[in-house]
Amino acid sequence: MNEGNTVTIKNEGAAPEAHGGIFGLGEPNDAFAPYFIGQSYLNALTAPGDYLPIHNVTFEPGCRNNWHVHHASKGGGQVLICVDGEGWYQEEGKPAQRLRPGDIVEIPANVKHWHGAVANSWFSHLAFEFPGEGTSNEWLEPVDDKAYNALGNN
Repeated sequence: MNEGNTVTIKNEGAAPEAHGGIFGLGEPNDAFAPYFIGQSYLNALTAPGDYLPIHNVTFEPGCRNNWHVHHASKGGGQVLICVDGEGWYQEEGKPAQRLRPGDIVEIPANVKHWHGAVANSWFSHLAFEFPGEGTSNEWLEPVDDKAYNALGNN
């Protein structure tokens, strides 16, 4: 954020059971819909152009994003902080990790991964995109139903 700015939580007055946790559900994530199975929502918590972009991303039950990579030649990467519900995170070649509120995942630049909700729970995480040089996102293949269902989503 720019110096002197404060973040206003955009979910003030919402019932505790509202999806998205204390940061709010946000708007349908239509711009990135081609890279998700199911419906996701996006709530920007920082202003466009701020040094450290932070978004609250909410996934409906069973929603997950495609495999993807946050590329960078220097710096870069992402941090996820689970704030509501239960979800999954998986790096290529490693077992999936179940995520619950308070869990933190540090994703180095150039690592293929995916994340999303378990089948029977909404899931929200804060996503922090680390600044870097030569940064870009590469969206890859979907996480297929067979692999997703094999995780034991209950």
